[in-house]
Amino acid sequence: MLTWFGQIGLLAIAGSDRSLVCVDANQVACEFARANAHAAGLAECVDVREGRLEECLGEDELFALVIADPPWVRREETGRFPEDPLLAIDGGDDGLDGARACLDVIEGHLLPGGAAVLQLGSEAQVEALRDDPCMRDKRLTLSEVRRHERGLLVLVTAVPGADG
Repeated sequence: MLTWFGQIGLLAIAGSDRSLVCVDANQVACEFARANAHAAGLAECVDVREGRLEECLGEDELFALVIADPPWVRREETGRFPEDPLLAIDGGDDGLDGARACLDVIEGHLLPGGAAVLQLGSEAQVEALRDDPCMRDKRLTLSEVRRHERGLLVLVTAVPGADG
């Protein structure tokens, strides 16, 4: 399993023999992920990697599940969240820069039959991403959307019959 935030990933592997890869570009976030893994008694099952996602995974690393929480706040709206580090929330002009980057990485590292969960901020972002040129020629589809208190969770799956 791959995640680039710690809490949900830790919950997903708790009580199992699964391992977890956490990736974050922020040193402090990585320190928190390590501390949380240690506190949960899962430190030996967790590999925390600091850096950009596309640089932290080996070409041959494949995952059955990817959980992604990229920045999704539109750049012009980041001032509404002064308590959050800009790096953690700035999703670019339309809020989808991080989602696009995640989808590029997910496509190359998702096992056949695997799934990814991507967090976005609005229905409009889901529709924009569904119609975005970044989705053309991908073996992925945005297959289900669920609302939760802090945004939307989008299930991403491989397109049936697509090469993996």
